[in-house]
Amino acid sequence: MTAIEDIRTECHTLMFDLYGTVVDIQGGLVEAVTPYLKSKGWAGRPDALVTWWRRTHFENSMIDALLHRSHTPYREIGRRALSYTLERAGIAHTRDEVRALVARIETLKPFPDVVDALKRLHTHYELTILSNGDPDMLEAAKPHLGIEFDHVLSVAIAGSFKPHVATYRAAAERVGLPPEKILFVANHAFDCVGAKAYGMRTCFVDRRKRPFGEWPYQPDLVVADFRELADVLT
Repeated sequence: MTAIEDIRTECHTLMFDLYGTVVDIQGGLVEAVTPYLKSKGWAGRPDALVTWWRRTHFENSMIDALLHRSHTPYREIGRRALSYTLERAGIAHTRDEVRALVARIETLKPFPDVVDALKRLHTHYELTILSNGDPDMLEAAKPHLGIEFDHVLSVAIAGSFKPHVATYRAAAERVGLPPEKILFVANHAFDCVGAKAYGMRTCFVDRRKRPFGEWPYQPDLVVADFRELADVLT
């Protein structure tokens, strides 16, 4: 059988990354920071600042996971990353301003192709989210997703950020399936690598038209967007 036939036959659950895969975190945060940066008189590109913020957030979350100490909440990582980014850009800011901007993550909207595709997929598969976001952040996000997922899981259940193997293991245990019965779907290569290394099947959503890289844990499926995902799996 082909990889697609294997997935159709053997996978019961589709498990999705949230930020950047289901919801448009880059676009949503650019929309949030643009009027804020204008009010500060900053002449740089809002999209570039959001990219700096997100890269700093990712770096800090990986450091937190590697320390093997108590798990720092995603929200706190976000505040530290944004404060650092604003300071580096020379933008005066307050803690309340940073909190308000980070809170916008909780109301991000899905990409235009997502909701209809997920409704199609839901007739064949159980749908799950596994996110680096905190449990209360994910609860706040639910009304904005446009569809009800069967499970919405935070990596807090594992005490580490993805791509630590413990996050995928804990998620598989929560949905009650062995890893090979789960297709993990993400826009981020690192997330696909982590899930595949644990034993899940993976799908790389190549929204940004970037190479996956020469990892030994290659995705089982590559699609341009959720519409194509639904087309090939239903």
